[in-house]
Amino acid sequence: KHHGAYVTNLNNLTKDTDLASKSLEEVIKVAAADLPAKQGIFNNAAQVWNHTFFWNCLKKGGGGKPGAKLLAKIEADLGGFDKFKEDFKAAAVGQFGSGWAWLVLDGGKLKITKTANADLPLAHGQKALLTVDVWDHAYY
Repeated sequence: KHHGAYVTNLNNLTKDTDLASKSLEEVIKVAAADLPAKQGIFNNAAQVWNHTFFWNCLKKGGGGKPGAKLLAKIEADLGGFDKFKEDFKAAAVGQFGSGWAWLVLDGGKLKITKTANADLPLAHGQKALLTVDVWDHAYY
């Protein structure tokens, strides 16, 4: 329901503009560089991206430790898998209001971060690897 509204709003906001032919990531970057003028476009585009990415992070029977390469990176950058889980949960629980908790790659290092509302790592030059939705509507 929410995702569909974001898609419809984004399509309406970009219809007959140069943004209509751009990828979702390009739309986000262009809008992020022109805030607050393109706030509506940014919010809707970012929420389409955020929700799609979140759903792609989910896997039936998923959970547990990641593959060896990512696990080694987590151990090196974040102090181990158990510490990562603890810190990731703390970021999610500690997000005041609506938003997202993220595992990102930033300058070659893994980091745990959180964003409010529609904000996302892409707008800050980071690569998202994992997210959890902490919007209240995600759980009803």
